[in-house]
Amino acid sequence: MSRTFNRCSVWMVDHPLLVTLFILLLSGIAMLGYTMPEQVRDWFTAEPVQPVRQQPDKPRKVREAPPDVDPISLTDGDTILVIDSDQFFTTDGVKALREIVEEIEALDYVQSVFWLDDIPNLNIFGLREPLIPNERASQKRMDAAKEKTIHHPLVGGQLLSVDGKTLLLMVKFDWLHVVDDEACTTGLKQVAEKVTAQYPELHFSFMTTGHVPIYLTAVRTHNANKVKYQVIGYGMILFMAIILFRGISAVIIVALAPMFGVFLTMGIIQFLDFQDNPFNDVVLPVLLSLVGLTDGVHLMVQIRRHRASGLSGRDAARRGIQEVGLACFLTSVTTAIGFGSLSLAHHDTVREFGYSCVIGVLLTFIAVITVIPLACRTWLGRSIHQGYGKGIIDQHLGRISVIIELVLKRSRLISSVGIGVTAVLILISLTLRPDERRANMLPEGSEAALALNHMDLAMGGLEHSSVRVTWNDQVASDSPEVLIAISQVDDLLLQESLIGHPISIRNILAALPGDGPPEERMSMMDLLPPPLKRAFYTPESHRAEVSFHVQDLGIAKYGPTFTRIEEGLKTIAVEHPQFQFELVGSAVWRWKNLYQIVVDLASSLGSAAIIILIVLAIAFRSLRLGLISIIPNMFPLAVTGAFLVFTGQALEIVSVCAFTVCLGIAVDDTIHFLTRFREEQLLVDSDEEAIRRAFTGVGTALIMTTVILVAGFSTVVFSDMRDQRIFAIMSGLTIASALFGDLVFLPALLAQYAKRSQVPAMEESEAVIDQPVEESLVRE
Repeated sequence: MSRTFNRCSVWMVDHPLLVTLFILLLSGIAMLGYTMPEQVRDWFTAEPVQPVRQQPDKPRKVREAPPDVDPISLTDGDTILVIDSDQFFTTDGVKALREIVEEIEALDYVQSVFWLDDIPNLNIFGLREPLIPNERASQKRMDAAKEKTIHHPLVGGQLLSVDGKTLLLMVKFDWLHVVDDEACTTGLKQVAEKVTAQYPELHFSFMTTGHVPIYLTAVRTHNANKVKYQVIGYGMILFMAIILFRGISAVIIVALAPMFGVFLTMGIIQFLDFQDNPFNDVVLPVLLSLVGLTDGVHLMVQIRRHRASGLSGRDAARRGIQEVGLACFLTSVTTAIGFGSLSLAHHDTVREFGYSCVIGVLLTFIAVITVIPLACRTWLGRSIHQGYGKGIIDQHLGRISVIIELVLKRSRLISSVGIGVTAVLILISLTLRPDERRANMLPEGSEAALALNHMDLAMGGLEHSSVRVTWNDQVASDSPEVLIAISQVDDLLLQESLIGHPISIRNILAALPGDGPPEERMSMMDLLPPPLKRAFYTPESHRAEVSFHVQDLGIAKYGPTFTRIEEGLKTIAVEHPQFQFELVGSAVWRWKNLYQIVVDLASSLGSAAIIILIVLAIAFRSLRLGLISIIPNMFPLAVTGAFLVFTGQALEIVSVCAFTVCLGIAVDDTIHFLTRFREEQLLVDSDEEAIRRAFTGVGTALIMTTVILVAGFSTVVFSDMRDQRIFAIMSGLTIASALFGDLVFLPALLAQYAKRSQVPAMEESEAVIDQPVEESLVRE
């Protein structure tokens, strides 16, 4: 394998024109992905076959057609204008509220505003009784209206907080007339503030929330931070690389490889329509940059060493790629296979991310072994050796080598400590539980995040979920059993402290005059206004819903609550065998699906570790080395996992993605050390001497990549978005821990368990055959 790879790599170095044409070909394919991916996909997509419509064997029972009525919705608002005040039920307050609604509805991009005045009547005579009285009403009548409004089933806890100090206006937009994003948020606030400015005695405060403001805030902040921290981070990486390399040309050449790898990947995955995957948008470029940078630094360190010794650019590139090219190949293969395990996940998002990682890692490897040797043969590579040996790490590596001497003297103790500490930290990390909050994707202190928190306190949460109740055709839609089943669901929800303000036809019927058994109350359903009745009850579909609020406390907090509700629904279903009960809603979806995403990522991470063990054992033809590699690979992940536990964090998508990225970096460093160790083991008689030479040979590159990457990630620690800070902290901690594991635990494990008898005879024969190629290296 080594000889075959060396021949192929040397051939590429010796034929720069063909390599250049190959690079241009890949670039052209990627450009097609950026410019016309749909047309290319159409070339390989067969025409869809029109399905043959079959006649049903038996005529189906036709249900009653739904009436042409739009049901009211307490959640159907693109933007929610949240107004805080204790002066709603005053003369000026009522006037200001109605003027605010009129001014907002007058905006050409606003389709409607739903608020207290739009609540249908609940009197049996159908008389118009507005909840908010005329502004000329006395204060006594205002106070009475406030009490009545708070206790209204459609208002209290829904559009008005139970303390009467928070009021919601549900705004829907005509998207054909929306000219900019700001109109959907600050534009509404400006209109409301302009109206209230005419009433100096009023104290109204305004915030906007809802899915549109949350989405806009998240996207706006994401795009701004993406550009900002990529510029700062890459700038820091460039600055640190210049200091460590002591030469700008070497830094430029090393940077070209991951840049080209990311360019190819992000263009080619568009042929598969994976570009809109949220992981591919943020995580994938970072992952590929890190993988490409680490391999590129290892290759550049070797090329610079040979250029400094007097070799030409061509010969230095040949020697460098012979020495570390195979290690780079193994790191790419193990990383690609490990991430390929994500394709076994249940969720499409995770599977697409897995496929994209495999494509990206392989393309980045191609970029490293083609771009760097080719660039080193150009005018740009003439001065890459300038500053070699004068860098901070080069000058002080001899002092750091005292570490390896201490490790070799205490190899048994240090290896035992490494195994024990890793095992303990893994056990601690296993206590992490999946979680997710909507506020995590928003900047802390932003209006959207503050509004989410305020809605939790004032209204029991912004999100709505529900229990969907359906029944078969054997149950009449006006059967009392329908109301009995809904009432039992309502009582079940009221037992849960985290469930806010359940509402159903039970609450609405209870607001009508009189009292009695379900048989009598159900007969009053026809007295309700159709828009109100159909909001929670659709008889022609044999369906009803019990809606409730959910706070943004995280799926981990709601997990036990939803579990108890589902168990309770099963009990109710036993009592009503002709009914079905289903817990639905966005929060419930996240509980089930995002939990599964995290579990998929975590299980794929474990699968990747196992696959990497197998690949390393096959590549080095030693199961013992494969087992040894487990500790330095898992130690940094275990350290970071324990850090999350001790700081009270949860296992979120961002943290598992950080684990995934950092596993690739940890494996890269381990493979480079092991590859150099096996090469040195064939050239010297002492295993300890082989470990020393491996430490000296790859130590510079390992320390250099760690310093550069940690410096780059450190800039993101100051981000105003929690997810980005968590990602940066975890990445920096994992990469730093990986360096410790590779320079301390790995040498100790090799000294203790990697015996010379494990060197296969075939490798020794290959070493003899390749001896002339490596002769100058041996002299060094």
